[in-house]
Amino acid sequence: MNSVFAKRRARLLAMKAMRDNYIPGEKRISCPQCGQESERRVVSQGLSVCPKCGYHWPIGAYYRLSTILDPGSFRELHPRLSAGDPLHFPGYKEKLAAAQRKTGLTEAVVTATGTIGGSRCVVGVLDSRFLMGSMSAAVGEKIALAIEFAAKNKLPLILFAASGGARMQEGILSLMQMAKTSAALARFSDKGLLYISVLTDPTTGGVTASFASLGDIILAEPGALIGFAGPRVIQQTIGETLPEGFQRAEYQEAHGFVDAVVPRVQLRDTLAQLLRLHEKGGRHE
Repeated sequence: MNSVFAKRRARLLAMKAMRDNYIPGEKRISCPQCGQESERRVVSQGLSVCPKCGYHWPIGAYYRLSTILDPGSFRELHPRLSAGDPLHFPGYKEKLAAAQRKTGLTEAVVTATGTIGGSRCVVGVLDSRFLMGSMSAAVGEKIALAIEFAAKNKLPLILFAASGGARMQEGILSLMQMAKTSAALARFSDKGLLYISVLTDPTTGGVTASFASLGDIILAEPGALIGFAGPRVIQQTIGETLPEGFQRAEYQEAHGFVDAVVPRVQLRDTLAQLLRLHEKGGRHE
């Protein structure tokens, strides 16, 4: 019976991943970084990475999960939890409805349990297609619930950040999610459990200032923008020219904020290896 449900979950994830990774248009696509054209089929087969320069296109949450979780192991957590309109912000309900229709998501984060290389874990993925992956009260709640689920079941936690920061339409309620997720992670850490944070493009604002920066191990995809305020705002504020590559993943690695920059094609194997090392260490037992 379990194998039947596993096959159904695998098929469901595959269908959602196909939708996430579908890019409409001509058969060729231009890279925003190098400007060269490549066949869409080649880009898609290469995990949405430019074969010419290595530029990493943003990808959807379900597609991300399909690239790292073992087939048949995906089980979504709290799939129906979605944002409200606590401040009755003008036009917010319409924006939410449009984002839901466009992405097929209920909110800007998808959380799930599964295995990577046979190791059980809890994974959360922010999706920048949904209002720039901004953190609403519902996003904070889903992440906090995922952290608590991992703590209760003594499982490692992996969170993929991709966000423009707090969701302005929810005001202070959005900002409160920084403290909420950070507190949940503090309790998680007190149990001696492993948290891996993976920073993708972009990781900014309140997400950077909270759970994205609190990993025991912090990984990043090549070229990802990582910071609180954007480079333009910082440059205008301090009145100085910033170093080349400032706030990009490679710069953050060189200055000790990121432990390793890992290309997307290597990310699954890297995570599987880290989880195996964690299991051998026996920290979660």
